[in-house]
Amino acid sequence: MPMMLTYAFSPEYMIHNLTISEIRVAFKHAFRKWASVIPVNFTETDDYGFADIKIGFYNGDHGDGEPFDGVLGILAHSFSPESGRFHLDAAETWAVDFQKEKSTVAIDLESVATHEIGHLLGLGHSSVKEAVMYPSLMPRDQKLELTMDDIEGVQALYGSNPNFRFSSMLESDISTNNSVGNRVQKIRTNIGALQVQIGNKEVVTKPKSIGVLIMTAL
Repeated sequence: MPMMLTYAFSPEYMIHNLTISEIRVAFKHAFRKWASVIPVNFTETDDYGFADIKIGFYNGDHGDGEPFDGVLGILAHSFSPESGRFHLDAAETWAVDFQKEKSTVAIDLESVATHEIGHLLGLGHSSVKEAVMYPSLMPRDQKLELTMDDIEGVQALYGSNPNFRFSSMLESDISTNNSVGNRVQKIRTNIGALQVQIGNKEVVTKPKSIGVLIMTAL
């Protein structure tokens, strides 16, 4: 039997430039990507207090010891699977359709959701730039498909969804990158320093949360 996890959206901490329907669809797609490769099912619930994963949009210092920094910079963070807190920076211009949202600093919601769900499942950051679990995302960029690095990392923790089959594209990835899958590491209690590149300046932080997605500003 697959593992069952529930998720819910905060009734208080949401954003207004997207409808709740648009937000729900973006997250549904993001959860579905991970569920397609591992034996874990995600179901939305209205019971925020008892949901396994609690999703909300917050500004600045919001009481979890990991304040957001406004537009760009840190986009989102998530905590250990036991905690299930999934926070996104409300100051960002979140988008689900770049044809409609013209802002030059718009951030793709589904891409960020997919990344942070990986952390909630226990994955760390990947050094593979094409991977969903790579620690940065450019404005108006999308990372919507799991790479072999993402898939092999999460399947090492949960096993494979019995219905999952490698596509020809993924098989091609295996043949061209023999080291793929080795750079996604299981989360440890002490994750140490997270090193990220912002433009030409290297920034080192020590987050308390499991995953921090940081914008690369060139």
